Amino acid sequence: MRPRRFMPTGALKGRIRVPGDKSISHRSIMLGALAVGETHVTGLLEGEDVLATAAAMRAMGASVERLDTGEWVINGVGVGALLQPEAPLDMGNSGTSTRLLMGLVASHPITATFTGDASLSKRPMGRVIDPLTTMGASFEASEGGRLPLILKGASPAVPITYRLPVASAQVKSAILLAGLNTPGITTVIEPVPTRDHSERMLRGFGAELTVETDAEGARAISIRGEAELKPQVIEVPGDPSSAAFFIVAALIVPGSEVMIENVGLNPTRAGIVEVLRLMGGSIEEVNPREVGGEPVADLLVRHSALKGIEVDPDIVPSMVDEFPALFVAAAMAQGVTVTSGLDELRVKESDRIAVMAAALTAAGARIEEREDGLVITGTAGAPLPGTQQAIATHLDHRIAMSMAIAGLASQAGVEVDDTRPIATSFPLFETMLDGLGQEGPAA
Repeated sequence: MRPRRFMPTGALKGRIRVPGDKSISHRSIMLGALAVGETHVTGLLEGEDVLATAAAMRAMGASVERLDTGEWVINGVGVGALLQPEAPLDMGNSGTSTRLLMGLVASHPITATFTGDASLSKRPMGRVIDPLTTMGASFEASEGGRLPLILKGASPAVPITYRLPVASAQVKSAILLAGLNTPGITTVIEPVPTRDHSERMLRGFGAELTVETDAEGARAISIRGEAELKPQVIEVPGDPSSAAFFIVAALIVPGSEVMIENVGLNPTRAGIVEVLRLMGGSIEEVNPREVGGEPVADLLVRHSALKGIEVDPDIVPSMVDEFPALFVAAAMAQGVTVTSGLDELRVKESDRIAVMAAALTAAGARIEEREDGLVITGTAGAPLPGTQQAIATHLDHRIAMSMAIAGLASQAGVEVDDTRPIATSFPLFETMLDGLGQEGPAA
């Protein structure tokens, strides 16, 4: 355990650049490892989750190396040529690595054992196991479809048309990645749009992929199998999920003005910016541009008087990981914020609805927990009282970072029971936060 009490520091000022987007980082390594030739990646997020993906691709035959310049170079083996890993693939805490790599392995003639840490081993994998089994893969999973599990890939796998029962970018991506080495056309139908990094990047690497939207807004994504992927040069934009903590911090700490550089604003990911603007947040896009098929801008964020709103459940897929940060903003707003449709938050690294309800209540916020969301009555900008005892974060990096931000807008500070899990996605979070609190540019 590494506890820390996060105290109010005064206005946050300066410029920061958050780590590279985690979703794009994972996929850069996976697709680079399946391309024939040398893929170059700059701005890669070097958190533990992405390093788990890199280690897994090395174990299956690809060369994945970091140069002294910080650039990563990946020499791929080609679609269909993954090798049998000699040891279990340790996924650490990364649900994304696990689900996407299960898709990759499912259509290769290899057997792989997936293991993970205590937190990941509690997370159900059934939503991925079901469609991949239909494609011909076989699984020996722990009770409840959990890790550790053994996956035996099918060769050839069977193309399927699969309608997602619940919107999930990870399940969609797993099926599309399985489809890469499956003869014929594999189609995923999603009822509402989810983050589309897989589609953008698969096309970028040369896969034949089409997207059709019906009158109800459902999207049918089809990929032609036995693809030949071409190596790419990728500049990873800043992760909007990481930027969200600093956006909220600047909005709720009086006198703050922070420039967050190079933030990815893919519309399937950046719902948090839209919602915070609806609440009255001052978030200005500076120098908007496109990098590697992804929209990017620098965000100038100023302290704002926020007001409570009812959050449209349709926006949930585009900000599912940012709700813990949004709950903190809502706790500081004027009036009531209502969130619903958040069922997926109950099966993240922790039950984020219950854990954030308990954490914010302990810090003095007024919270009503419902089955699929929270109802939060804000302080109208007044600081939260803060915590007496340490907040239980349940090894969840986003809970730890959200409550750290809450501490900046409190009277007595907020104590987080363990800051170590933050390293899974954002190793420099505390350093950057401390730098802004000193009214100087951060690292």
